Amino acid sequence: MVQSSILGFPRMGVNRDLKKANESYWAGKLSQKELLDEGKRLRLAHWKIQKDAGIDVIPSNDFSFYDHVLDHIQLFGAIPEKYSKYKLDPIDEFFAMGRGRQVPQTDSESAVDVPALEMVKWFDSNYHYVKPTFQDGQQFKLSSNPKPVAEFLEAKEAGIITRPVIVGPVTFLALGKADRDQNVVPISLLHSLLPLYEDLLAKLKEAGAESVQIDEPCLVYDLPAKVKNAFKPAYDRLSSLGSRAPELTVATYFGDIVHNKDVLSTFQKLHGVHVDLVRNPEQLDTVLEGLGPNQVLSAGVVDGRNIWKTNFKKAIEKVELAVQKLGKDRVIVASSSSLLHTPHTLESEKNLEGEVRDWFSFAVEKAKELTIIAKAMTAGPASVREELEANAKSMESRASSKRTNDPKVKDRQQKIQESDFNRKSPFPTRIAQQQEKLNLPMFPTTTIGSFPQTKEIRLQRNKFTKGEITADEYEKFIEKEIQDVVKIQEELDLDVYVHGEPERNDMVQYFGERLTGYVFTTHAWVQSYGSRCVRPPIIVGDISRPAPMTVKESKYAASISKKPMKGMLTGPITCLRWSYPRDDIHQSIQAQQLALALRDEVVDLESAGVFVIQVDEPALREGLPLRAGTEREEYIKWAVESFRLSTAGVNDSTQIHSHFCYSEFQDFFEAIAALDADVLSIENSKSDAKLLRVFVDSKYPRHIGPGVYDIHSPRIPSEQEIKDRIQEMLNYLSPDQLWIDPDCGLKTRQWKETKAALVNMVNAAKFYRQKYAKA
Repeated sequence: MVQSSILGFPRMGVNRDLKKANESYWAGKLSQKELLDEGKRLRLAHWKIQKDAGIDVIPSNDFSFYDHVLDHIQLFGAIPEKYSKYKLDPIDEFFAMGRGRQVPQTDSESAVDVPALEMVKWFDSNYHYVKPTFQDGQQFKLSSNPKPVAEFLEAKEAGIITRPVIVGPVTFLALGKADRDQNVVPISLLHSLLPLYEDLLAKLKEAGAESVQIDEPCLVYDLPAKVKNAFKPAYDRLSSLGSRAPELTVATYFGDIVHNKDVLSTFQKLHGVHVDLVRNPEQLDTVLEGLGPNQVLSAGVVDGRNIWKTNFKKAIEKVELAVQKLGKDRVIVASSSSLLHTPHTLESEKNLEGEVRDWFSFAVEKAKELTIIAKAMTAGPASVREELEANAKSMESRASSKRTNDPKVKDRQQKIQESDFNRKSPFPTRIAQQQEKLNLPMFPTTTIGSFPQTKEIRLQRNKFTKGEITADEYEKFIEKEIQDVVKIQEELDLDVYVHGEPERNDMVQYFGERLTGYVFTTHAWVQSYGSRCVRPPIIVGDISRPAPMTVKESKYAASISKKPMKGMLTGPITCLRWSYPRDDIHQSIQAQQLALALRDEVVDLESAGVFVIQVDEPALREGLPLRAGTEREEYIKWAVESFRLSTAGVNDSTQIHSHFCYSEFQDFFEAIAALDADVLSIENSKSDAKLLRVFVDSKYPRHIGPGVYDIHSPRIPSEQEIKDRIQEMLNYLSPDQLWIDPDCGLKTRQWKETKAALVNMVNAAKFYRQKYAKA
């Protein structure tokens, strides 16, 4: 029979239960036992959902209190000494690595002050993982109670046999880095790490695990020779365990592995291989040819990254090709990747219109889709005729819906000219006019946009949404919040202000709610990092801007400010990437539609007296195709053009900023330079300042603000720490081009820590301003 499988399930729970539990624990409102009990409750609930749906191969160890890669850092004892020296309880040490820890000394405990490990995007998704950080002479040690074993036994006790999921040894090392001032090449540690994998697999076998899923998604990359060559010794060794280990299935996702097809032969002694046939269905023939004579194919035909219903007809056609080649017993129908990237269940959405609701499928619904496809393959289409017919009607409804097409939008796109992508003058001319208008000091200070969203802000927004207060009452509340934020920035003596964004719920959703072509959910949350959840809007049709979106608030803020006020917008690529995009037209078309809408907003902001405008593009790097080649080159072209289209309509004296968070910008520096933004702000506080060398080597002429402290942690950096960071930056950047700012927006922080950190930041900037004024 054809079995069904899920590679991973969302962790947060139907009502963001894990987020609430974590944050209560961090605030001291929940005990450690209560937190761990809540984790167990969620795991059991998620296993039961999958079992009740009829899933044959259910994952375990896909749950994490923060991040699954961080779980493996702790699992293998790859804990930097700056954390281990405090001898914290394991769960507190785990959170310290994920979000930092700053605790003053008490009579009974020593002080703890340690920043978080670096966090970066998980391949081309909006999920962030904690980057393994290795030392020269790195030693590994398997934890005394390995999490994969404990959670397998937990499920087993509940009567559910699961398939534990672990990150493979090559991917774990390849995604890591050497710590600052260390020279270790991570993949060289393979020989030290493999014994722990052998021990872990033996323990899982002893616990009763029949199979294990080993994730090696780095196979979708163009791999350095040393990394690619590591697969053979790694999997020759693991496959030699034979009956001492469970059956092993290597899982890849987010791309094809055709360019690494020679590695497939390395896996032929393993039980199975999983490939993503949603992103790259064309790889199927190559993968089938590369399988061993008895190997199983796990066919990822249900999208783990988007919310559209699976087209059963197309999915069954893909699976049928595999069944014809291998037989039913050697094919598993699976999600393309973990369902971590999809919301929990469509059942929570009570306000979606019936027409569009019928087009969607979330994690719980995708589990049911998998069992329907598996049954159709095992017992024949007649066994699920009603489901197939209903699915076909859903596909036809969406394809023929009038809400997907707007002739006016298409007409405007056809009239775009080459000049629409270019500013009026080159940067030297612009920056001279901007300096005359703005009169900024050396080392200008600013923030990235948002200030803390307090409980009162969320409460008032909720009241307004429910109709409990009038629009006038809500507008007065927002104006008061803006007044307070402007006053605080005056007291801090920042140089370029922001209005704080108290009216905004999310940096993409807020704009989507003011554009045509979007629909919205109320409970479709997905994890971005740690306890941070986002609720991506859904693009269902052509996009346009019916009216100004941010002008009122920014104009008001500028009118009460003594210094330049910065207007804040989310760029077209980020609006696209942080939404669930349409899958019926190319993403470049959707990006261009967003760019035209934002262009109108940028021009309107300038007309309203806002002469510094930031168009954030933190997802620009995220959208970069994972491999070099034509697809990547085409993406860079249309992504850059979309940004320039959105920003090129203003005068030379208006300063355009853009922001990038958690971007390995050295990988696509040419694209960043091509944006032609006057000022770039980039996440950099947890990265080695040497990464800034690319700006030197490329003789980058415009202004840059590398973040000087990490806003994803509540930890307050000292003034000296920020001074040291600025000095590092000055080794690579000139004083005339350096801005001083935090890593990212301050929405998730508390006011006390925000003010303290910004005081230190401003003082550090003034120190260097004075130093260079004397030079």
